[in-house]
Amino acid sequence: MNGMSGSSPAAPAPSPSSFFQHRHRHGGMMHMTFFWGKNTEVLFDGWPGTSLKMYWACLAAIFALSAVSEWLSRCGFMKSGPASFGGGLVQTLVYTVRAGLSYLVMLAVMSFNGGVFLAAMAGFGLGFMIFGSRAFRNTSSNSHTEVQSHC
Repeated sequence: MNGMSGSSPAAPAPSPSSFFQHRHRHGGMMHMTFFWGKNTEVLFDGWPGTSLKMYWACLAAIFALSAVSEWLSRCGFMKSGPASFGGGLVQTLVYTVRAGLSYLVMLAVMSFNGGVFLAAMAGFGLGFMIFGSRAFRNTSSNSHTEVQSHC
C-alpha cells in the first residue's frame, strides 16, 4: 500500500492529444487549416451546429462583434479629457469591453472557418469605414485631421 488506507493512487494526467481524440469520437474534428462550410463550432460547444440558419446567425453575430469593437475603439469615451476618477472608470470600462469583444472575435476566427473570417474582416472594415474613415467625416469643421466621433 502507499501509506494511505483505502485510497487509490491519483489518476494519470490526460495525454496532450486526448482533446483531439475526444473531438474525433464525437464526430467532429478540430481544423488547423481554413475550410468552408456551415458545419463548424464557434466559441461554444455545438454552436452554431449544422443548421444553415444558425450558421448565418453566427456570421451576423461575429460581424456585429467586430463592428462594435471598432466603434468602441473610435468612440469619444476613449479620448482624453479633464482628469477625473469617474471619467477614468468609464474609459477603463469601455477599454475592457472593447478588448473582450476583440478577443472573442479572435477566438471565433480561430475556428478556421472561412465564412467566420470573412464576417470578422467585413465587420472591422465596415466599422472603420463608418466610425474612423474620412467617408463620414463632418466637413463643416476646420480641422482636417480629426475624425468625427459617432458616439
